[in-house]
Amino acid sequence: MKAVQIYEYGNSSVLKYEDVPKPQTGPDEVLVKVHACGVNPVDWKIREGYMAQFVHHDMPLILGWDVAGTVEETGALVRRFKPGDAVFCRPDTSRNGGYAEYIAVKTIELASAPKSIPLEKAAGIPLASQAAWMALFEVGRLKAGQSVLIHGASGGVGMFAVQLAKIAGAHIIGTTSGRNSDMVRSIGADEVIDHTKEDFSKKVRELDMVFDTIGGDTQEKSWGVLRKGGVLVSTVGADEKAAAAHGVIGKSFALVSNGARLQEISSLVDAGKISVVIEKEFPLAEAGAAQELSQTGHARGKIILRVL
Repeated sequence: MKAVQIYEYGNSSVLKYEDVPKPQTGPDEVLVKVHACGVNPVDWKIREGYMAQFVHHDMPLILGWDVAGTVEETGALVRRFKPGDAVFCRPDTSRNGGYAEYIAVKTIELASAPKSIPLEKAAGIPLASQAAWMALFEVGRLKAGQSVLIHGASGGVGMFAVQLAKIAGAHIIGTTSGRNSDMVRSIGADEVIDHTKEDFSKKVRELDMVFDTIGGDTQEKSWGVLRKGGVLVSTVGADEKAAAAHGVIGKSFALVSNGARLQEISSLVDAGKISVVIEKEFPLAEAGAAQELSQTGHARGKIILRVL
């Protein structure tokens, strides 16, 4: 099969588009014929070696952990899926990913893809939507009627966070750049702050929750906008000492993918409650250009590698 893999850590030049053996499946696994693969920051962070101290990878390594496709074959223990089923998943990031024509995944990670959208759009859902779900509800315990500030509201994770918080009945304030303000409002934000022109820390106060996908100075300013006992949940690591000094709670988390959770999200897509914004599609052979776009941090929505 064709795949994009690396033999060493480095910049986008280490990505190699080449022929590799098709993966073998275990008894609890499914072989998926990949239609499309989402491109996420974790891809280039692993490529550059930033994650080496947290996750061990054998080389060569196929990147890409946001997959949509069809079932090619199933292991002896698998009964939920059959060949031909349309599926999507966020595979285990310690294993080979989906920048390839085929990927073997554990059945527990897999869900039926939404029927109402094409598979190339479905490929942009699993990682970002589950990160948003975990942050808001499983870690942050967001409830109806509460207020939440979502940083990077037009990004891959942020756009799902806005929509999920809206479904849950929260009051949503999103930060983004001016060009994306209308889009962020259209998916459910009650208020939008253009971070290129306004300082959010001077505009909002006494919030129940902040969802931080940016870190740095943005996180530092966020402590002061929370009510006492409020919570900041961060995808990039929360400074718990700073949180305590402000009388609030800081929480970090790592995504643990779950097929049951993803199935709920798939149903919400088919119910018309969640939409997917695609910034740009690239062919598999142009994975380097796709990752470079991701690294700019300015993509609106998701970046997709088209395999079929």
